[in-house]
Amino acid sequence: MRRREFITLVGGAAAGWPRAARAQQPAMPVIGFITASGASPGWAAAFRQGLSEIGYIEGQNVTTEYHWLEGRYDLLPELVADLVRRRVAVIATPATTAAALAAKAATNTIPIVFGVGEDPVKLGLVASLARPGGNATGINFFLQEIVAKRLEILLQLHPKPNRIAVLLNPADAPVAETTLREVHEAARASALPIHILNASTNSEIDAAFAAPASERADALFVGSSNYFFSRRVQLAVLAARYRVPLILPQRDMHRRCTSMRRLGRRYWRSRRRVAAPTTSLDRVGTSPRRRHSANSALIPPSD
Repeated sequence: MRRREFITLVGGAAAGWPRAARAQQPAMPVIGFITASGASPGWAAAFRQGLSEIGYIEGQNVTTEYHWLEGRYDLLPELVADLVRRRVAVIATPATTAAALAAKAATNTIPIVFGVGEDPVKLGLVASLARPGGNATGINFFLQEIVAKRLEILLQLHPKPNRIAVLLNPADAPVAETTLREVHEAARASALPIHILNASTNSEIDAAFAAPASERADALFVGSSNYFFSRRVQLAVLAARYRVPLILPQRDMHRRCTSMRRLGRRYWRSRRRVAAPTTSLDRVGTSPRRRHSANSALIPPSD
């Protein structure tokens, strides 16, 4: 799906708000942007570019509040509750499933624009892809659907591994649970020996790589957590230090280390695609209840 089609998809989300809620909006609408990673100038720039493409300039006719969780998922309930109390115009949660779920649980009136790697129907974000219902819409990057393919590619790097480690972030529970289920299904089909590693902090990532040689995996499969994207440099340095082949869910993560492979969405593009349409606040359009949830087509890896 082209970016312009996606902009059209979500552009009229505000039209479905209750009239009283619209009346209480400030003169300059506020977007609440939430992501699990640390502050990223690249992501912010992509988001601003998306806004500018449909005529919204930060500080002139829209305000964006950037909330970088830095892996602190425990902050989500209070943060989302505050955004709801202040009646922000839109809550944008690109690539942070837990934030999308927290927003969905906190409000049924404020529009939510999400970007998730899991099936939004199974997550409970929308009723269906064709007719999402409620106040949420967005895109699905299909990251979970390619788990088996990622494991297959990892075997090309190490054809006969004694052990493959899977790095998950338990703090990002919805993503970790889905990834774990998909990994086990794929591993059973190919008789792969799997060892699960959990890491929610920088030190835990270090510890995952620093296991004794006798316990160390031959290759590493990194789960789809936005926190891991923010730690991509650390992952690359450790992979090079310990000479461990690994595969990553986002193609932008691979550039720091030649032993890395990637299959998945380009994150900068996803930020722009989720960003731009969230701010069509004063345009006439259809209710989000009647709009469909966009499926993002996979883009083949390329340099």
